[in-house]
Amino acid sequence: MTVTTPPRVLTVAGSDSGGGAGIQADLKTMLALGVHGMSVIAAVTAQNSVGVQGYWELPAEAVRAQLDSVLGDIGAQAVKTGMLASPELVEVVAVTLGAYEAPVVVDPVGVSKHGDSLLAPEAVETMRTRLLPVATVVTPNLWEVEQLTSVKVEDEDGMRRAADAVLELGPAWALIKGGHLPGEPVDLLTDGAREYRFTAERLDNRHTHGTGCTLASAIASHLAMGEDVPGAVGKAKEYVTGAIRLGFPLGDGIGPVDHAWRWR
Repeated sequence: MTVTTPPRVLTVAGSDSGGGAGIQADLKTMLALGVHGMSVIAAVTAQNSVGVQGYWELPAEAVRAQLDSVLGDIGAQAVKTGMLASPELVEVVAVTLGAYEAPVVVDPVGVSKHGDSLLAPEAVETMRTRLLPVATVVTPNLWEVEQLTSVKVEDEDGMRRAADAVLELGPAWALIKGGHLPGEPVDLLTDGAREYRFTAERLDNRHTHGTGCTLASAIASHLAMGEDVPGAVGKAKEYVTGAIRLGFPLGDGIGPVDHAWRWR
């Protein structure tokens, strides 16, 4: 039997003790899509279905050591970043990934599904000026767009203006997630010259914890498997829509999407 090493994807993010988002969602997504997932843990959260009770970021040297360890030996065909709570952590990750030859998917996590802040205000500027310029694609929701650019999107027509504002910060592609707008959900992907819109039905399911992490990890996984950015986003959207459709109750609050929906 011939053993083939699958594509490798690295996530740099926070741990979600409830298993629905963060590192845990990233690794589940990567396994479901057939790549080998690896992790750099940047923060630990005390988190469950009703909220985030606390978070503790790791020292910058611990994050740097994890990055050097994985990338220096195993390597990665794509990298996804999530919760990076402080300017120091954003800087460490930006410096390392800026010197590494692999596509980078940045999920600029600013707030949890429950409304809990996960990004120190002083870290926003570092993300804008240091991390976004090394991103292949950045995947903000509308609240994160406003946090990064001060552009407030109130309807679908405003999404391109938001995307252009994000692109001015330096990423190659911007994926503006429009799920919080009324009507059918539409996400806008553009590199400034080309534009793609991805639609999906509005699902009657409140168990959506981990959608942003899952989408960004799925995009990174498909990039590692050789898709271009529009192709990776299209396949990632298909995967995350199915995961939302079958999201299940867990605890007393918002349950997770089902990362294993294709297996059940």
